Amino acid sequence: MIIKKFQGKTEAEAVESAKKELGENVVVMNVRSVKRKGFFSFLLPQLTEITVAKEEEPERAMPVKKEPLIPKKLVDAVTSQTTDLSAIRDMLPPVQESTGLARLAKASEPRPAEKPENREEDWKDASAIEEKLNSLHDLLEQQLQKPEEVKSEHTEEEKESELERFMKLLYNTMLDNEVNEQYANQIIDEIEKINKQNLPFDYTLANIYQKMILKFGKPVEISPAQKGPRVVFFVGPTGVGKTTTIAKIASRLSMGQKKKVVLLTADTYRIAAAEQLRTYANIMEVPFRVIYSTDEIRQAFHDFKDYDFIMVDTAGHSHKNEEQKENINQFIHSLDDLAEKEVFLVLSAATKYKDLVNIVDIYMSMTEFALIFTKLDETESLGNLLNIKLRTDAPLSYVTYGQNVPDDIENFNPQKTVKQLLGGKKKEKY
Repeated sequence: MIIKKFQGKTEAEAVESAKKELGENVVVMNVRSVKRKGFFSFLLPQLTEITVAKEEEPERAMPVKKEPLIPKKLVDAVTSQTTDLSAIRDMLPPVQESTGLARLAKASEPRPAEKPENREEDWKDASAIEEKLNSLHDLLEQQLQKPEEVKSEHTEEEKESELERFMKLLYNTMLDNEVNEQYANQIIDEIEKINKQNLPFDYTLANIYQKMILKFGKPVEISPAQKGPRVVFFVGPTGVGKTTTIAKIASRLSMGQKKKVVLLTADTYRIAAAEQLRTYANIMEVPFRVIYSTDEIRQAFHDFKDYDFIMVDTAGHSHKNEEQKENINQFIHSLDDLAEKEVFLVLSAATKYKDLVNIVDIYMSMTEFALIFTKLDETESLGNLLNIKLRTDAPLSYVTYGQNVPDDIENFNPQKTVKQLLGGKKKEKY
């Protein structure tokens, strides 16, 4: 950790000097006034001295932006019965010779009836799904270049058996990623209803991929109010990272988009949480206030009526504590007659599904909300994102995957999430 002192005529000037030397992610540990040095120093005003700290972080690889796996226009064209094959071929990039392509092409070609066991082994290997996901356009082009070969020499019973094994593999992969059995069955049933036995596996995979993306829906972001400030409440259980998440989003808005942001906290149970948010507010140079009652939050709304966003951190509580539940409910609805508001329920992706169900059921009885999932770096399975989306029908908004402010946060990406749920790379940075 780096600890260093900086001086300036004001605290803001000292913080700016610290940021120029150490970067944006500095934390102010102490502020005090010091006398100037020199013969006539007694005639001059005192300086402000701050002590700042910054964690020394290892170099992090820049995330690589990837294009969506299957372009929507390609999937629409493939699934349409009226689309000309030549039109689909024009959408596809040139085929590259590679080991992956050779394997996929081999998997799609007819096999001699006397060796059905080789065909079965292909679908027992779970890595086949990832290869299909990463090289779907190559396999499509192979099918389009040789349309006559799509007609397999297998019997209808053999085709059906292969398709059943493939669907079972997809089903088991979703369960391994902790998709709830109810929702996994629902997805498989929907695909089987629209599936055609004579189509190859890549068409089935494209259908299930598109179906799951549609179930996640379009992610939402915090948006400005039409008039006055937008009041944004962050609610959720203790220990999920609400305060850090608020700081990340506030930094995006104030420093990235140059919006005027106010930070309020109604978490009077934990002094450390209030001081942590106060520190972030000082670094971002935005107003901060502790709120003890609904009257105070209404007063704060009037005091900061010229701002763009008023972001409110609420106390985390057990979903079994009725008194705290009622307090949160009062805060959320305290500005219903004054302001345009938005509520974000912050949840940890590493929490057990049964506990998440209890949490979201309570907040659903209070208000509508959008979902933020934290701690994606602490779990290998993202099934709970789909589970809670389908249970609440609430839109997903942001995901976080670390403690670094203002980094380690992204808009929810349904394509990337579905790819992982179907067996894609789990170590890929979100």
